[in-house]
Amino acid sequence: MANRRVEMMEETRAKLVAAARKAFAEKGYAAASMDELTADVGLTRGALYHNFGDKRGLMAAVVNQIDAEMASRAQEIGARAEDDWEGLLAEGTAYIEMALDPEVQRVVLLDGPAVLGDPSQWPSQNSCLQATKQTVERLIVLGILKPVDAEAAARLLNGAALNAALWIAASEDPKDVFPKAVEAFRYLATGLLAKLA
Repeated sequence: MANRRVEMMEETRAKLVAAARKAFAEKGYAAASMDELTADVGLTRGALYHNFGDKRGLMAAVVNQIDAEMASRAQEIGARAEDDWEGLLAEGTAYIEMALDPEVQRVVLLDGPAVLGDPSQWPSQNSCLQATKQTVERLIVLGILKPVDAEAAARLLNGAALNAALWIAASEDPKDVFPKAVEAFRYLATGLLAKLA
């Protein structure tokens, strides 16, 4: 009985997150109606408040889901690279490129910071930071990167990728800004190399 209740709660949460994700991407956070959203999935506003507290709590769940997908996709791309250094660059580049996706732009990079505050403080960003820090630590041990503080380097690399993505999302011409942002990101990261190639 308790298992079924937990399953039903998870189903309700999943329905609400899916509906909110669609509404926030199509209409934006401010214009998304919670009454329409809950009615679309056959639930009440009470279900929303019970599961997420309020619209902002639902936004946090949606941003967390998309941000986790972005991190996973970036890590998959990085894992295909020939070595950890190229993987680190590929991950950062992939994250920046995701700013060209309309859903990512609107929900994570434009509305997300406006509603939830500084993205570097989001729980999903912390897991990205830890993954980057581990890669930086490996590269320092291997002598590929200068012996800098690994956390500082990871924070700056992640911050550069995040700010590049924010710049792209907010720009008049994201496709024009993208190659400039990637080029600058790669030059910044290359400054950490122990020996410049």
